[in-house]
Amino acid sequence: MSDAAAVLVVDDDEAVGKVLAALLSQDGHRATWVGSAEAALATLEKKAYDAVISDVRMPGLSGLELLKLVRVKWPELPVVLLTAHGTVPMAVEAMRDGAADFMLKPFNREEVLFVVKKALSGSAGERAAPPRQSRTKVESTDGMVGTSPPLEEARALIRQAAPSTATVLILGETGTGKELAARALHSLSSRKAKPFVRLNCGALPENLFESELFGYEKGAFTGAVNRKPGRVELAEGGTLFLDEVGELSQASQVKLLRLIQEKEFERLGGTETLKADVRIVAATHRSLPEMVKANTFREDLYYRLNVVPISMPPLRSRPDDLEPLVKHFLSVLGPQNGRPKAALSSAAMVLVAAQQWKGNVRQLQNFIERLTVLAPPGDLIEETTVQRELERLGGDSPEAVSSADSLPERRKDAERQAVEEALKKAGGNRSVAARLLGVSRRTLYNKLESLGLDD
Repeated sequence: MSDAAAVLVVDDDEAVGKVLAALLSQDGHRATWVGSAEAALATLEKKAYDAVISDVRMPGLSGLELLKLVRVKWPELPVVLLTAHGTVPMAVEAMRDGAADFMLKPFNREEVLFVVKKALSGSAGERAAPPRQSRTKVESTDGMVGTSPPLEEARALIRQAAPSTATVLILGETGTGKELAARALHSLSSRKAKPFVRLNCGALPENLFESELFGYEKGAFTGAVNRKPGRVELAEGGTLFLDEVGELSQASQVKLLRLIQEKEFERLGGTETLKADVRIVAATHRSLPEMVKANTFREDLYYRLNVVPISMPPLRSRPDDLEPLVKHFLSVLGPQNGRPKAALSSAAMVLVAAQQWKGNVRQLQNFIERLTVLAPPGDLIEETTVQRELERLGGDSPEAVSSADSLPERRKDAERQAVEEALKKAGGNRSVAARLLGVSRRTLYNKLESLGLDD
């Protein structure tokens, strides 16, 4: 997204709303103010916006009610809540319902611009998955679609680890569903009634990590006009999900290590030591062992995080799940884009299955949504449409798996390539390769035999 964005400001106080809109406009954004949640919904129906800033307490629909409605109809639209009556429980409820962030009144220019920038920086794939309007028979309550052996291996580990309090490290390429796994761990744990709070470590500058994680006291720094709870406080009794933990600086790693070891923290600018009753779940697409060797990631923190590792398999290692995923995304995204009965023709499905989705499930989801928006009128999306949109993607287009004619052969080629890549990365160590693929050693040995790679 470019620096300039369309932002909708919602506040029944005209003075506050216009001041907020002016601050955003001065920073180059296109800001519009409306005086109620009802007016906001009507405006969003007519024009696309990149973010919403809404007051919480308003006549008619409240900001929290507006948030819930936006999450249903425009699930990828970030909503920041603004209140003069901020409390930790209210903030927890807002974050649990999908708010990108919250601010307290009175606010200042720097805080407003930072919070909006942070909300805009999160891609659609990084925010919570859109509410599902239907559930396919291969989608379990964990939100993950498919029944392939690699995915079932990951599910089994999630079920086994969920009841414990152990720190979990979720590994996997971008787009493999690491946040879904984290949410499944939370929902299957004894903490499920408490908050699930997410912090994207890669989206924060080093100097802001501490204040976001631990919160800050009034006057802790220029612009800190109110005390603000951090993500640890918001997650009290629940789960704190640290996404992209491999992006943390060395200084931030030290602060996180203390939280995990001591289970305590101080707000920035504060003197009181607070206890932290949170379960830590971290995720990364990076190789932390390699980072440890390169002295860019602390070895002691790595061992603290890597108590229970769970690998999410790439889409190329679970080809049997591709068709169910496509059908699921059509059932969810079709109605959202005016095509409630959208389906791929058999030839179109074969063409989609023949691609290597390097961005994994997230890339596939984005492509299916593209098809529902750009396909010619009608319920059936044909092969010619899929081919056209693949060509339009240009450099972002997934590559064809193989020139083999049959879909089973294409799936076999994809599996062979995934196994060979894992073995290469693991230096021939089959146990390590199995972990990279998210399968058991027995499953890998069986796969090596079936692919003729067991020499």
